[in-house]
Amino acid sequence: MPIRAVLWDIDDTLFDYAGADRAGLRDHLAAEGLAALFSSVDDALRHWKAQTELHWARFIAQETDFQGQRRARVRGFLGVDMDDSEADAWFDRYVAHFEACWALFPDSLATLHELATDFRQAVLSNSRLDYQERKLRILGVRDHFETVLCAAELGVSKPQAAAFHAACDALELPPGEVLYVGNEPDIDAGGAMAAGLAAVWLDRDGVGGRSELVRITDLGQLSRLLTPGRSSWSAG
Repeated sequence: MPIRAVLWDIDDTLFDYAGADRAGLRDHLAAEGLAALFSSVDDALRHWKAQTELHWARFIAQETDFQGQRRARVRGFLGVDMDDSEADAWFDRYVAHFEACWALFPDSLATLHELATDFRQAVLSNSRLDYQERKLRILGVRDHFETVLCAAELGVSKPQAAAFHAACDALELPPGEVLYVGNEPDIDAGGAMAAGLAAVWLDRDGVGGRSELVRITDLGQLSRLLTPGRSSWSAG
């Protein structure tokens, strides 16, 4: 079957989440007078990422709600007990610094424009819809996508096949006519392939390996790789 639509991940695929996260946390800790708590920005970021991964997994498992995982991240990161309003206020101040650093990767916009001529485009994200909709609008790319689907509203998340199938259903296309592009080899490309979609792993850091996956290191390679009517995908 020919590929008719490209289904996108957002964070660290189109949007430089890691870069914004580092710069935003650096600026936030400085503003809060907390920079001395950590040996370096990278040390602080490691702690922040650990808390993010821990409590995001709890959110995905429906052990807490979206706001609850944010509060838990703040408490775990600072190692102090805070009431909900204090944790919410701290996180909101962090978000202001984080959002001030938001940016697309340099290759994102050109690729979205180039593919729009021949392919439908949509988003499937392991996040919350209002948050990702707002992000895409601020970044100026929301209009490129027919639909945006997120795990919080779907009740299932990548790499579960049901999440990918929900996106295909929204596009009214069979999985074999949809290509998923994301930066995580297991959650994104591996999950999409297992669900019957075509898939590309965007390996921006050049980690390599995973010969079973179609791999690119920048989105410019995707626009050359993906030609209208292509129906066969092989790794390499």
